[in-house]
Amino acid sequence: MRGFVLSAAWWRLRCRPVLFFAVGLRLDRRRNMLRAEVTVPRLKTLLLGAAGAIVLAGAGFAALAWKPALDPVTPPTRESFPPELIRRGAELAAIGDCNTCHTAPGGKVFAGGLALPTPFGTVYSTNITPDPEAGIGRWSEAAFQRAMREGVDREGSHLYPAFPYDHFTLVTEADNRAIYAYLMTREPVRAETPANELVFPLGFRPLLAGWKLLFLEEGPRPELEADHGAYLAEGLGHCGACHSPRNALGAVQHDHALSGGEAEGWYAYAVNQSSPAPQPWTEESLFHYLRHGWEASHGIARGPMAPVVANLAWVPEEDVRAIAGYVARKMGHGVTPATVPAPIIPVPGPGTSPTMADSQAVPPVPGQDAGRAVYASACASCHEAGRPLPFGGMHLKGSTAPHGPNPRNLINVVLDGLPAAEGERAPIMPGFRAVLTDQQIVELLGYIRAAFTDQQPWTGVEALVREVRRGHTTSASRPTDAVQSAPADPTQ
Repeated sequence: MRGFVLSAAWWRLRCRPVLFFAVGLRLDRRRNMLRAEVTVPRLKTLLLGAAGAIVLAGAGFAALAWKPALDPVTPPTRESFPPELIRRGAELAAIGDCNTCHTAPGGKVFAGGLALPTPFGTVYSTNITPDPEAGIGRWSEAAFQRAMREGVDREGSHLYPAFPYDHFTLVTEADNRAIYAYLMTREPVRAETPANELVFPLGFRPLLAGWKLLFLEEGPRPELEADHGAYLAEGLGHCGACHSPRNALGAVQHDHALSGGEAEGWYAYAVNQSSPAPQPWTEESLFHYLRHGWEASHGIARGPMAPVVANLAWVPEEDVRAIAGYVARKMGHGVTPATVPAPIIPVPGPGTSPTMADSQAVPPVPGQDAGRAVYASACASCHEAGRPLPFGGMHLKGSTAPHGPNPRNLINVVLDGLPAAEGERAPIMPGFRAVLTDQQIVELLGYIRAAFTDQQPWTGVEALVREVRRGHTTSASRPTDAVQSAPADPTQ
């Protein structure tokens, strides 16, 4: 009996931890059940709250993104607009470079269809002729004002900022009215705009309302209108659209405005105090360049800048002078003609007899023999001959391109040259795409940088040459067709 009692006592001692564990397990299970009874309702509440917040945010965004369609109108007649209003509209449209973006190669003026490459895909410019179906013929002036000011079309769809309404929003109602009068009296063209080719989900236009919320500051700004040059350059002229860097979402970085950007495969040089031009720009030199497409100490307009100066050749002189004065002040070189510095390279005067260059006239540079040989054979006969602009070659010591932060523009010009302007006397330069290899172009660029500037060598030149040659950029030069006002050169 005693043995049994001892055995039972021993068994209780051995099993006590198990009993304690079993009791603890039951208590833990009960505790978890109680916790679950509390947590599940709380989780449901949180989920419902989050869903409600999402719904409210979506509703708020939808309200922000929604824009009403405006009623169509009967296309107005030419007689409904005063002739002076149409004429001023033509001048303002030229300052805005409207014909350049809204005209496809080989297409009718203002009929749209031009492919505009962006980092997010391709946007096609729209038809802004007064065609009632394909164009803006049924747009009221109010619809046009809204497109310019807010970037919203007549149907209520948000417009992509490839149409630079972030600049056009600064245009006054009166100037918009003049542009509207001009466009509504053009030839109607039945041309449908191709569908945009954008990465997902950017084809969903309401998303642009978010972009505008972040980056669009609607105008106009009365303080800007007090400075006519600033008003034209910042608004219709939209200089900053090309000459400013952009952020990852494609918006202009206003804190670095006019400090250089990219446009259609070209580098738009800084036009503020960080300008790389070796010869300081002045108001007078800028005016001549913008008016005629060339300037003796700075060279020829090319790439996307060529059609800009082609348009400015036809607008009132006071408008061009106002823009030139504003840009000169931004550069910090708004000096009077009496204080214009002497050109780095003397400009040949009238009647100067051009001389042909040969390899002996090409300056040697240590370690650049291969590039020097290419320059002597392909470039020196024009750029070392001393023939005056616009029909002679710019001496590269005074040219901005060799002094720029990258050689993209030089590569474009070397590959594709400067094509002749149709039906006009204009500068011309042959392209060497089919003549020079990538390595020869790299060597040529190295020589030009070393021989004509005091800047450090460029980096990444090989990759950039390959990129441009493969056509990853829009590298074809446009005709410099604004030089019809250039002085005749009887030697040409």
